[in-house]
Amino acid sequence: MQDVTAVHTSVLPPYAAHLRVYEPLAAFPEPERARWQAYLADRGPDAASADEPVARAALEAQRGALAELLPRPPWALPLGAPATEGRGRESEQAFVRVLDAVTYVCPWATRLRSWQALEELRDSLPVALLDTVLPQAVRERAQAAQSRFRADHPDARPWILTSRWEVPLRWFLPFGDEERHYCPAEPAGPERPGQPAALFYLTSMAQARRRVARAYRVLREVVKGTPLAVGAEEVGRWLEEFHPRSLVELDYGGLVHAIDGERLAADHSAAEVADGLAALRSGDTQGAARTYEVVAGRWREVLALRQAN
Repeated sequence: MQDVTAVHTSVLPPYAAHLRVYEPLAAFPEPERARWQAYLADRGPDAASADEPVARAALEAQRGALAELLPRPPWALPLGAPATEGRGRESEQAFVRVLDAVTYVCPWATRLRSWQALEELRDSLPVALLDTVLPQAVRERAQAAQSRFRADHPDARPWILTSRWEVPLRWFLPFGDEERHYCPAEPAGPERPGQPAALFYLTSMAQARRRVARAYRVLREVVKGTPLAVGAEEVGRWLEEFHPRSLVELDYGGLVHAIDGERLAADHSAAEVADGLAALRSGDTQGAARTYEVVAGRWREVLALRQAN
């Protein structure tokens, strides 16, 4: 097997966390499966064990995203691979994990995620500011491309969800504390590249679905209609879209650069969310509320940094 992908870069990822699904190579139909096999043979996996992060590959993705900002006038979507009629194609890159001799692939699906980000941008910015960032003609071209893509791929869904400046509490539901991996930053040496800090959780799809289903049953019975209950249902439906033998990963991504190392090492949010659910299940609503406030308060502090200068 080739060496794990190594990327040398000074680029830091944005302050965003990611929820990813890695599907086994066998889940992909031909010729897509053969393409991912060739991709792995050419560059090696991004992680070859459960406790290894894909942080360096994420930096590579960020470098590519920054390069896409250079065109003038701006593009609403990444150009992707060459295609006919100037439409561009979906990204042909992915995060690859190899675990117990099984290859798992998480396609970047950059164009699909860019369309979703554009929808979020339209909802979050005033029209005048939106026109400055992305002129209306550019947005209309992106919307037309999205309509063509949806017509050809009605079942398309992203393998990666992204959240800026916080990890949504619903994202902790699929994981247990024993699946938490914290890797402190390692400075570069004369014979080895540096390693950015990473904090991530990795579990099987079966475990993830089971935990989310149990959490949703409790939340639906006790706090139905709350953001956490609605979010649990959304996460559960998203996970059902993928192969049952997939892997699920929660990666703090660039948020590790917004939280100091001591607090990051002490962060066990998934365990605290699980404790809150256990309290709720046993009827201890006050204990559940206290635990929820501790975890939610921690992430409110990180989210507040968005407004800092």
